[in-house]
Amino acid sequence: MSIIQPRTLSGFMELLPARQIQFDRMAAIIRESFSLYGFTPLDTPLIEASEVLLAKGGGETEKQIYRFTKGDSDLSLRFDLTVPLAKYVALNYANLAFPFRRFQIGKVYRGERAQRGRFREFYQADIDVIGDGKLDISNDAEIPAIIYRTFTSLGLKRFQIRVNNRKVLNGFYAMLDLTQKSGAIMRTVDKLEKIGAPQVKELLMGEDIGLTEQQAGEIMKFIAITGSNDQVLSALESYRGRSPLFDEGLDELKTVARNLAAFGVPEDHFVVDLTIARGLDYYTGTVYETAMLDHPEIGSICSGGRFDNLAEYYTEKQLPGVGISIGLTRLFFVLEDQGYLNDQLNTAPTDVLILPMTGDMAPAISLATTLRSAGVRTQIYGEDKKFKQKMSYADKLGVPYVIFLGEEEIAAGQAAVKNMRTGQQVKLSPADALAMIQAGLKELNQGAPILDKGV
Repeated sequence: MSIIQPRTLSGFMELLPARQIQFDRMAAIIRESFSLYGFTPLDTPLIEASEVLLAKGGGETEKQIYRFTKGDSDLSLRFDLTVPLAKYVALNYANLAFPFRRFQIGKVYRGERAQRGRFREFYQADIDVIGDGKLDISNDAEIPAIIYRTFTSLGLKRFQIRVNNRKVLNGFYAMLDLTQKSGAIMRTVDKLEKIGAPQVKELLMGEDIGLTEQQAGEIMKFIAITGSNDQVLSALESYRGRSPLFDEGLDELKTVARNLAAFGVPEDHFVVDLTIARGLDYYTGTVYETAMLDHPEIGSICSGGRFDNLAEYYTEKQLPGVGISIGLTRLFFVLEDQGYLNDQLNTAPTDVLILPMTGDMAPAISLATTLRSAGVRTQIYGEDKKFKQKMSYADKLGVPYVIFLGEEEIAAGQAAVKNMRTGQQVKLSPADALAMIQAGLKELNQGAPILDKGV
């Protein structure tokens, strides 16, 4: 029989054990942060009927979706967590309490060209608040607080949440009679950081968009409004009264900014940025992007916004919402690539490795049961190996503590405990050994998964 060469498909990520533990720790912190704000966990199927997933699809979405048939069924792998949420809310509307607040951390699939930092299978971590008919603007203000709490809990310090409002943008372009060209304009403005203001203005006046120099100048003047949040909002007031949509968006933007301090977001972590537009059709109000200040080339590590009607393709009920999504797999890859992962944290799969030194396993099993009952992760190494091989196994796993149980220890009712990080070895009673190990683990497990040295 020929041996098949093992391989992992391009665009799919597999992690070695230590890295997997770091990834899971990040996911657990995100889950805990979301739960603090009253979001309920949700899990939706990986596979849906294609007509359900593609109800709002078409274009690039349909090209990227993994679609297949099984018998007479036309099926697809989910490409995000928002469309399945829309189906879920429409299907279970009568049984849900609104506003419905849910979070979900799960895999999604996109058949796009795999490249460094972009995956075909990846985890997303989403939160959304869905209203019934209406959804108060205070929810839009809370989202940045959740982003801030989540990333600071992970250990990130140097990041900034950038916020805008699509009504402000659409209202501004309406003032210039450019509503029909607003999509193309926003796509061009989105290139500002990459190509610079002169090139953006040139593209706006090019054949594809065809703006006059005056129109392009007005747009460049508008997106150049910067400063503190108060300064930006004050500058926007000069445009008030020329478009009802603009005025509505400005009021919403001011409400979001005003409530951020009360939600605990420092001024230096939040900025009103008039260049942020997000999805051209999907978002209708507040929009968010989050960037690492020391690595702007990475782009947004968390994005989202307000949408008017989540489930319009599945129900006639008006279900407005606001939410954000963290591309967790991509974020983890970027953090590893940039050296941000905290390798000092304990990534061993077990806290204690017990090495029985006699043929009688009962004492080792009894001690392991005691340790596990106290919440200490414990493994018994029962393989018939040489002592050096047993210790090599412990070293390779990075186990914090090894306990030796020989005839002398068993007779004395003790355990020989070795701290694998310091090399110190002591003989203690099971109770004292447990206390020492618990104290050591408490110190060892302190710290965040991300080691951001920025101030």
